[in-house]
Amino acid sequence: MERFSVVPPSPEPLMRTAVTAAQDLPTQGASGPAPSERVEEHGLVFGGFAYQCRIVRQPAPLTEPLLLLGGSSQNRYSWQGHERWLSPLCTMVTVDLPGYGSADFLPARYDIDFLADAVAHMLAELGMPRVNLFGGCFGEVVGLRFAQRHPSFVRRTLFGGAAKRLPDLYTEAVPRLTHALERGSIEEAADGLVRLFMSNPEAGRVRKHAAVARLLRNQFLTQTPDEIRKAVEHNTRLTTHGCYRPLPVPRVPTLVFTGEYDTLCTPAMGRELAATMPGSWFTTVKEGDHLVTVERREESSDLIGRFCTDRSIEDLPYCNAVERM
Repeated sequence: MERFSVVPPSPEPLMRTAVTAAQDLPTQGASGPAPSERVEEHGLVFGGFAYQCRIVRQPAPLTEPLLLLGGSSQNRYSWQGHERWLSPLCTMVTVDLPGYGSADFLPARYDIDFLADAVAHMLAELGMPRVNLFGGCFGEVVGLRFAQRHPSFVRRTLFGGAAKRLPDLYTEAVPRLTHALERGSIEEAADGLVRLFMSNPEAGRVRKHAAVARLLRNQFLTQTPDEIRKAVEHNTRLTTHGCYRPLPVPRVPTLVFTGEYDTLCTPAMGRELAATMPGSWFTTVKEGDHLVTVERREESSDLIGRFCTDRSIEDLPYCNAVERM
């Protein structure tokens, strides 16, 4: 498949940072959010595209900052519910990269390399030379490419709901979903996206399955025209450029996990990705599917926190057996 080259950043000075007052940040839906005085927002520009990041500072960290790259439908506020378990351990960083969340629209000709380089730009601007990296779903695509292109930034890597190839379910659904969005058939698209991301109820018991399905559907139904435009462009970006390149990976501790009933990026696909990273670990979380970090928020936070602080992840009651790849 033909690849588009990355358009390089403009030579003009494009890097700027602005801190937003903590009291102005949205906190709805947060579960035990961090104290407001520890929360910062920064606006930056890379390659001419404005984007934003959120930082929850931990003044006495037990490990390097944790960079969380979520899925395409998540934004920098999607991880507020995990803060009560993760922010006591380390500084947390979330970001709306160009083309996602509240950042500038990014044409599909800009590929995954461009987004990976934007991550490196952000960390350089923030003065964070090394981070623990978590990438979930699409965040894994960007996160792995970032680790491959900028390995010096990475201390540990964790990937959830991950794969090294686009799932057949996704490539088959994209034309239907794209046409529905372009026609303005938002309810049809929302129903299709819920079916894509969530397991069939008959696959096995998934915690909070019905509640998360309702929340996900409502999120899709309330998308703004800007968000819909970005969603269509995101699908074009992935199907045009693909999600994986067999580049060297940094030899750092790596954990790949997913819900045991993930039908989008299946456990077999997660193992396949983990096998490309010598010495990595793989496990599945019980009673979870592709949205395991939402369905089992406390447990997934505990798993991430344990791995980032070098605590044992063996014999956890919410995980199946840990496999060494």
